[in-house]
Amino acid sequence: MARTGSYGRPVNTTVLFADRVDLVRGGRHLLSDATMRVDEGEHWVLLGANGAGKSTLLSLLGAVVHPTRGVVHVLGHRLGRVDMRELRTHIGHVDPRLTIDAPLTLFEVVLTGLTNTPDLIPRWSATEAQIARAHRLIASLGVDHRSDASWHTLSQGERGRALIARALLPDPAVLLLDEPATGLDLAAREQLLSALDSLRSEHPSLASILVTHHLEEIPVSTTHALLIRDGRVLAQGTVDAVLTTENVSACFDHPVEITKQRGRWLATASPS
Repeated sequence: MARTGSYGRPVNTTVLFADRVDLVRGGRHLLSDATMRVDEGEHWVLLGANGAGKSTLLSLLGAVVHPTRGVVHVLGHRLGRVDMRELRTHIGHVDPRLTIDAPLTLFEVVLTGLTNTPDLIPRWSATEAQIARAHRLIASLGVDHRSDASWHTLSQGERGRALIARALLPDPAVLLLDEPATGLDLAAREQLLSALDSLRSEHPSLASILVTHHLEEIPVSTTHALLIRDGRVLAQGTVDAVLTTENVSACFDHPVEITKQRGRWLATASPS
């Protein structure tokens, strides 16, 4: 496993590792014998039907919950032997369901990524370097023209890109995206995916995991895929090897035909 020279930064390339993990709640297996390793610079998609266990696996890798059985290492630290709250400050987590009730601007919401709070902390202030980085991230994600706009006046697509900037502001080693295209229309989804592709190109050492149940929400820059069904991993590996007609049909228990055009994936009903 990875050793770390300073908190959160692995000496070798492995940033996340789950080894034969079970997660049991109320006598029910939410995950069974799940294994996954994510290395620096890899971009994974977790794909499966609703309730398959995608977000559950993400919560383990994001140091939110402990496994019932098995071992999870996050940024070189084994869960159960580390302060998980501190560990989470080194993980970028993008959740489109995050609720912002405070009257903040887009820029101010991005700054809350430094404190991991839904509002700015009284008497706290960002450094000049942090403010400059926030502006750069907002610009790179294409929402700099809305920096001073009230959060509550932003479109869902603008909020989605701002939340990515928020997650990246503390300079995490890994970015976790839990269904980031939720609620987006076609144009907003494409803008988000293009921003993710550009972001990954600009940050070559960043690792990421994106959770979805729609193949059309998979960015071109995705390198690896994991298919999960009923809490069990069906297939994982390089994206081209995993996203086959046979594998995806088994994952969703429905016959589909998988095609790829211009680096993007498409699932259509198989002819009867």
